[in-house]
Amino acid sequence: ITFVTLAEVLEARGGPLQEEEVWSLLLATAESLVDNNMYNIISPTSLLLSATGTLAFKNCGLSDEVSTFTAPEMLQGRASSTKPVYSLGMTLYWSVDFHLPQNQPVQLSDHLNSLLLSMCEDLAHRRVNLISILEGCEFQHKATILPPPAQVIRQLVEEVFHESVSLVIYLQYGEDTQRTLTQSQVLKTSVLCPLNKIP
Repeated sequence: ITFVTLAEVLEARGGPLQEEEVWSLLLATAESLVDNNMYNIISPTSLLLSATGTLAFKNCGLSDEVSTFTAPEMLQGRASSTKPVYSLGMTLYWSVDFHLPQNQPVQLSDHLNSLLLSMCEDLAHRRVNLISILEGCEFQHKATILPPPAQVIRQLVEEVFHESVSLVIYLQYGEDTQRTLTQSQVLKTSVLCPLNKIP
């Protein structure tokens, strides 16, 4: 299975996640965390999305790069007994703020905004728990008829794939040829240059 990171999705897009994409990722991630005994840190580079519409987590130790997404109690050296709700909240908040101009507010509904903020509470006991997050997501999915998370994840992965294939074609054939290439050539190019080989 080909996996891409959330960070790669945002880089390929060059902009933030939309509200319904955040709801879908939140639902899918909360579901996997409920079934998973993971107490690790989730960050944009450790949240993996697959072309089949599933999620996975890459182990990441404490480093400067992930300290922004790490719960305060873990930074103070105390073991976290809570699932990685804080780091998930921070990661999703980062992804809705990605490349936004400083004076432009994040485009989120009050409901999602307050849910993410309650995931990012500094004090562990004030943080919303996974079950409440799941219930909030399920309610939202029913109330607004959002697309299934697997579909959203596949679309996000395709954006990266499409972006990298376009880049390869552009580098190999130049701009003029890019428009005239047939679908089979595009497919051959993507097979010759699989996603994970592109720097």
